[in-house]
Amino acid sequence: MTFDDLTARIKDSLHAGLVYAEPYEKDGLTVIPASLVIGGGGGGQGRRGDGDGEGGGFGVLARPAGAFILESGKVRWEPAVDVTRVIATVAFAVVLIGSRFLRHRRKIRRL
Repeated sequence: MTFDDLTARIKDSLHAGLVYAEPYEKDGLTVIPASLVIGGGGGGQGRRGDGDGEGGGFGVLARPAGAFILESGKVRWEPAVDVTRVIATVAFAVVLIGSRFLRHRRKIRRL
């Protein structure tokens, strides 16, 4: 695959369907799920000895962001909650605050 082929495939793969899923209806509500999509890529060409070479790559990360809810002609946003991320953030904060507290306590004892 050439670099031009790779960029053409990347362009074809990036579309709104990556961010917004198909709407669905239930009990008078219309729900449109949405995601956060992050991507990146790179490539290059080079010459070594008698041969030419080229290569590249592309990666995508997608996470649920929430959903638009349509009800009675009004739209509201309901964010998705990543419980694992919330727990990890709280745990990190507890460790950080705890270590600073212990460091401060040791300083006071030395005085």
